[in-house]
Amino acid sequence: MIYSALTAVLFLAVIAVGVVLIVRNIMIERSLFGRGKSKGKKVHMAIPCAVIAAGVLLLALIPGSFHTVDEGTVAVVKEMGVIKEVEEPGTYFDFWLTRKYEEYDAKVQQVEIKMDAYTADSQTMDISMTIQFQIRQDNVKDIVRIYGSLGALTNRIQSVAIERTKATLSQYQAEKLIEQRNTISPTVETAISEAIGDKYYVTFNSAVLTDITFSEAFEAAVEAKMMAQQEKLQAQYENEKKKEQAETALYVAEQEAKALVAKAQAQADAQVAAAKAEAESIMLKSVEIARMLGYEVETVTTPVEGEENEVVTTYNIKFTPDHDGKDIAEYMQYIEYMSKWDGKLPQVVGDGNGFMITIPGLGGDGNTGSGTNP
Repeated sequence: MIYSALTAVLFLAVIAVGVVLIVRNIMIERSLFGRGKSKGKKVHMAIPCAVIAAGVLLLALIPGSFHTVDEGTVAVVKEMGVIKEVEEPGTYFDFWLTRKYEEYDAKVQQVEIKMDAYTADSQTMDISMTIQFQIRQDNVKDIVRIYGSLGALTNRIQSVAIERTKATLSQYQAEKLIEQRNTISPTVETAISEAIGDKYYVTFNSAVLTDITFSEAFEAAVEAKMMAQQEKLQAQYENEKKKEQAETALYVAEQEAKALVAKAQAQADAQVAAAKAEAESIMLKSVEIARMLGYEVETVTTPVEGEENEVVTTYNIKFTPDHDGKDIAEYMQYIEYMSKWDGKLPQVVGDGNGFMITIPGLGGDGNTGSGTNP
């Protein structure tokens, strides 16, 4: 643009010079005409007129021949309608009557698409998606020859994207699409990318499904079904929880029962051990008393099977007519009685014929009272 402005100023200056020359010549011609010397002087007007004409012509042709290609675009240069070359960003000088520059946007193109489609179970849905692509600068001539403009190419790519999206989504049941709504975009993007490939001289970047909307009735039905499933799952969870609680309670009861059984067994074992110990103690006492009373006692030791250095000792008391064992029993009873006696004499003593009552003395003076049965 700056080159066009400078060129216009230059050519305006040339025209101004021509105008000044014309005015000057007119003034000179009038001066000579007044003196009667104007014959042959009109030829001088041709030069300034030619200057003015050249300036006007250049002003009309030259500024329009400067062409600027902006960053992010490429220009297809046509000469008399025939493609000659492709120019990158920059400023170029070409005669505008014969050569034209058509710019093509080389930046990433973003296209918003809305469509309606059907699922595998014939549910209708409204789809919103965004695709991005970029033309290949090396193939701009092919794009111009085949499609004529970037708009026509964009329409073609949009048609391919719509067709592949519908074909892909039609393979899914509606409920599956709802469940996978956020993960279906990669599948659609792959399908569109494969369909575009290298056919349209573009680099396909992405395709994103921004929204999938079903009918209100279907959305309500799906929501109701999901709520029912959630309630079912909740009920199953509660049943499982109750089952676990019951199993836990049963386990606790079993453990408590086992503990009680173990406790009872331990008590029984303790009682058996105590009884065994008491029996052994009585036996040892009887053996000791028998020896004290002159009985012959035989000691027998028997090895314990499976236990090294373990033996069982038994005692055999030999009885005779003089030692029949009654005195051992009486002595044992006497020892038992003495172990339990508190040191106090009984208050009533029998003599075989009647009884005698012994009354303890009062006040600790040792006096006692007594009485006999007549």
